[in-house]
This record gives sequence, C-alpha cells and structure tokens, in this order.
Amino acid sequence: MGTVIMNSVVSVDGFIADENDAVGPLHEWLFSGDTPITGGRGPGDGERKFDHSGAGNSFKVSRASAEYVRSMWESIGTIVMGRTLFDLMNGWEGQPPAGEHVVVVSHRPKPEGWHPEASYHFVDGVEAAIEKAQALAGERTVAVNAGEVGGQIFAAGLVDEVAMDVVPVVFGSGKRYFGGIDGQHLLEDPHLVIQGDRVLHLKFTVRR
Repeated sequence: MGTVIMNSVVSVDGFIADENDAVGPLHEWLFSGDTPITGGRGPGDGERKFDHSGAGNSFKVSRASAEYVRSMWESIGTIVMGRTLFDLMNGWEGQPPAGEHVVVVSHRPKPEGWHPEASYHFVDGVEAAIEKAQALAGERTVAVNAGEVGGQIFAAGLVDEVAMDVVPVVFGSGKRYFGGIDGQHLLEDPHLVIQGDRVLHLKFTVRR
C-alpha cells in the first residue's frame, strides 16, 4: 500500500490557520513565484474561496518549490480530512484538490443528495478511515490533512511521514498542525529539505 503522509502549510510556530480558520499569508508562496504548476488543483488554492478552489494553472511557485510541489500533488490518490474542514469548504464541491478520492472522518453521514458522483466516503473513526483510504489509493499516497483529525491519526501510529511547508510567519494562536495530541512523538531527521521563496519544505519519517 501507499505511504500515509500528514501534510499542510504551517506557520513557524505550528499553526495551520487562525481561530477563525483563516490562513492569512500561509499560501501566498503558491501564487507569487515564476514557475506555473499545472495538472490539476492543489492543496492551498485559494483564499479566493477559502483555500482550495481553483485550477492548477493559477499556481505559480518558485523554481525551487515547483518540482517538489508537482510531484507531491501528482502522487496523491486519496485525501483524508475531518468533518469540520469538509463543512467549511463544502468538500471542494466534490472535486478534491488532489487525487480521486476523499475519506471524511465523521460521526455524521454524507449530506443527503450531496454530489452523488463524487468519490467521497464518510467513515466513523480514524483507523477505519485510513483502512478505507489505503484501499482506495492502492499504491498511491494517502494525504492526511493536518489539524485535529490529522493529529488523532498521527497519535494512533497510522502516519508514515510528516510533510510541512513552513512559512515565515508567527500566528501566536489558532489551529495547530498536530491538533491537541498529548505526549512526545519522535520523528527521524528530515530526509527532504527544500528552501523555496517564502517557504521551507520539510519531510520527516515517523520513528516507530
């Protein structure tokens, strides 16, 4: 099965949004570069409609970021998200920012009549969500959105890698990358470090 990667754009003090779910300048680097990213949508598109809405060719990142971002998005088969993000974004209107499938961790079912054509699956529990996501993704990557649900999946030992796009901004408070998990959890040394313009891409393997 494919790798389970927890990922998000994050401030240097560990926040993925403020208390009102606004991302502020966290995604500006996705639009301020000189290298277009094509081939679909991407996780970070648009403050124009919260944060994941437009076509991939609207993204322009630095040359240093382009190959990494493109390969990351193209590797994704399934996204795992929480119900709060689903409701906030109305599930990207049935068109996920990357991959073909979405698994929503929720105690409530899919809204009645909501985009029946879309491959969205509502699962109660993080273990069941990852099992479903891996079955849908096959050999492709399962991308877990950071935040409360992502933190629960991480704490349950179901994440293989942690990927962070670190932006030089301090939020001070807000929604944490790892949610509200307790205790210490060790990662290996970063096996990928790429410095882009206004962003630092990091990937860590989770130490077992």
